[in-house]
Amino acid sequence: SSETLARLCGAMAALVVIYSPLPRLRGLLQRCWGRLERGLLPGFFGGQSPPWGPALAVQAPACLPQPVSGTGESSEAPSLLDSILWMAAPKKRRTIEVNRCRRRNPRNLIKVKTNIDVCPECGNLKQKHILCGYCYAKVKAETRLIRMEIHKKEGGPFNAPTVETLVLYDGEKPMEKDEGGDRK
Repeated sequence: SSETLARLCGAMAALVVIYSPLPRLRGLLQRCWGRLERGLLPGFFGGQSPPWGPALAVQAPACLPQPVSGTGESSEAPSLLDSILWMAAPKKRRTIEVNRCRRRNPRNLIKVKTNIDVCPECGNLKQKHILCGYCYAKVKAETRLIRMEIHKKEGGPFNAPTVETLVLYDGEKPMEKDEGGDRK
């Protein structure tokens, strides 16, 4: 109606009316406009608003405090984070007795190890049932040297013979089972 159109033109900056040559689209637009007129627009102009309308409730003072402009700091408005940060500060100080009990709690202290033993080979300290670190380093270096010698003699991993390689130290003789006969 022209009365509603006059109200809308006063309330909105611009109103665009589209004339469609298609009758179905024109009918759809008219139905949508009618629903808009009946449902939403009376709420804007003093009528009763629909019960499902959005609402926002804010609890705030009637006049917001203004920052003092002579302090030399930035003139930004106070933010929401300013009020949150002071709320996270501790309200009561812990007593010295409580602090000492908390720090000296047996659960927080370093556990004393009782499974330390002396290595029978080299004499260094080690954990029980675990190989000594010094002996492990010696065996690792020796194994690396043996592997390098095997690599030199065989010429690489793809040229290895089909029989097992036997490593003998200086002055060591092969045992009977290593001499080549029966292998099980």
